[in-house]
Amino acid sequence: MKVGNKEMEIKFTKAEVLKEKPAPGAKLGFGHIFTDYMLIMPYDEGKGWHDPEIKPYGNIELSPAAMCLHYGQTVFEGLKAYRTADNKVQLFRPEENFRRLNRSNERLVIPELPEELGMECLMKLLEIEKDWVPSKDGESLYIRPFIFAIDPFLGVKPGAQYYFMIILSPSGAYYESGLNPVNIYVESKYVRAVRGGMGYAKTGGNYAASLIGQDEAHKQNYSQVLWLDGVEQKYIEEVGAMNIFFVIDGKVVTPMLQGSILPGITRKSAIEVCKSKGIEVEERRITIQEIADAYDAGKLNEVFGTGTAAVISPVGHLKWNDKVMEINDNKIGRISQMLYDTMTGIQWGKIEDTFGWTVEVK
Repeated sequence: MKVGNKEMEIKFTKAEVLKEKPAPGAKLGFGHIFTDYMLIMPYDEGKGWHDPEIKPYGNIELSPAAMCLHYGQTVFEGLKAYRTADNKVQLFRPEENFRRLNRSNERLVIPELPEELGMECLMKLLEIEKDWVPSKDGESLYIRPFIFAIDPFLGVKPGAQYYFMIILSPSGAYYESGLNPVNIYVESKYVRAVRGGMGYAKTGGNYAASLIGQDEAHKQNYSQVLWLDGVEQKYIEEVGAMNIFFVIDGKVVTPMLQGSILPGITRKSAIEVCKSKGIEVEERRITIQEIADAYDAGKLNEVFGTGTAAVISPVGHLKWNDKVMEINDNKIGRISQMLYDTMTGIQWGKIEDTFGWTVEVK
């Protein structure tokens, strides 16, 4: 493999013993089963990314002074590999993940990872681990690429040494009992991000900032948090793990990207699917008061979230202060269902990919 003007080979270190794969029909859950191998590649200032290696999954050694542990210089991505009915393994828009990773890298002053290098590392790892991609409907292989600073130094500055890693985890269907609506709590006290901050980057600090709101939501028997803007706390931003969409009087409306919310790949895909079907989509600032007013006027037809894990997550109840809004009789709406069927159909190869979004793992 040639990256820039450098030839680079991915080393493969075989495991002495392979793990026993989950039995067909076993409950996989999410994020606690890991495959036989992982990829690791170091970066050193003046040398760049070098010596990628696929090796048995296991612990890594870090100095207690490693900068990632103290100052949070970390970024990550999340995507999936899907097994189709004809036994092919494919990815959904993986190039978008590596583009977004580099946008996160830029914000956190982490060296750029050439997209072709990231894709080559991922494809090589998946070629080795293809048998870990589940075949049961709705299941997939979750892919977690990430980068973190490893310099043993307690001064506050961008790192000079990093690891890029990819780990893989077979995951169960997000909806075990059908596409059930979730209940969302609007956070009015705490904020997650502000424009000019790190809101658009996929970095650990954003998720740490969201935990207190998530905890409060769970105490009130709500599963997710809807965050408002960090300045006036009246404009809608995103849900903790999803971008958010509203269908108001037949029109799809979603918060515009202005630096404080994650530019979701599923969000982008949902907008493109809607437009391809002639459904009007608006990306703009939306106040929570506008949503409450639309609800009171009987014009709030649907609310749904988009993200890698669930693809489409319909919202059944939305709580803002003391106001509880029941959306579409707590049932999935027409547009939500269409988007779910279209995108999962493309991901699992059940319908034709007319957008050119899928990439086969050979």
